[in-house]
Amino acid sequence: MIGDGLAIGIDIGGTKVAAGVVDAQGRVVARARRDTPTRSPQAVEDLIAELVAELSAHHDVVSVGIGAAGFVDATRSTVVFSPHLAWRDEPLREAVEMRVRARLGRRVGRRTLVENDANAAAWAEYRFGAGRGEPRLVVITLGTGIGGAVVNDGRLQRGRHGIAGEFGHMVLVPGGRRCECGGRGCWEQYASGNSIGRDGRELARGGSPFAHALLAGAGGDPEAVRGPVVTAAALAGDPAAVEVVEDTGRWLGTGIANLAAALDPGTFVIGGGVSDAGELLLGPAREEFRRTLTGRGHRPEARIVRARLGPDAGLVGAADLSRGWG
Repeated sequence: MIGDGLAIGIDIGGTKVAAGVVDAQGRVVARARRDTPTRSPQAVEDLIAELVAELSAHHDVVSVGIGAAGFVDATRSTVVFSPHLAWRDEPLREAVEMRVRARLGRRVGRRTLVENDANAAAWAEYRFGAGRGEPRLVVITLGTGIGGAVVNDGRLQRGRHGIAGEFGHMVLVPGGRRCECGGRGCWEQYASGNSIGRDGRELARGGSPFAHALLAGAGGDPEAVRGPVVTAAALAGDPAAVEVVEDTGRWLGTGIANLAAALDPGTFVIGGGVSDAGELLLGPAREEFRRTLTGRGHRPEARIVRARLGPDAGLVGAADLSRGWG
């Protein structure tokens, strides 16, 4: 346990790298952000070192936590596999510490920790957000894909090899849509930001008269229809976009029911950018969850709630975990 001082949290996304100095109450007291440079691990590592150097120049920090999308090994130092970044067995902790020392002539804090980004976000929601006070918690992050994490009695459940919680790659439709992981029919192909965008583009490409709002939001280009465009149109009341989001919500509810059968948590917290759709997404998810839950009507039902910390969750959780919690 390092203590309760300031810590730096880094959240590596497919399009941006967000960083912040986080205090012991989960408050972000300083921020920095850059576009993700390339899929190259070396370029991203250089950027992380730049951000750590920038933030540590004005704050005395005790540790650094890095949240990365993908499988992180049990030592929380190496990204074993990332389906959305071209990383395979990448020694991220060592690489970042080496680059920070090269920039500053010293290390920053007493340790650097690498954590799966969904684990980091889940920890933040457990400690400071929608899951606070819930001893059995499952957090599902809906973004480009689907990530997830489980907290039991104040401990993240990382699994034997450190890569538990990859819920997005549960197979919901055998032989279904091809997934970036190499499989078919994975949950994230039906209930993620990518799936919302794909369904919206299908409507737009087909010249459907119901796709007018989607095309307008994408500047008239069907290929520019992405998840945020569909979500914005749905929130504005466009019927076609609402239907796409509601369909996604039903797929979300089916997967949550499967997780409830296996894990029986008290609360599911839904985060990530797709959760911006709010009740348009969560309402159908709850209905489908109740319809498909094993033993429905004869067992307590978990709550399904929206995450509270928004895009800060990953960096807040990574920072807090680097202090030695979780």
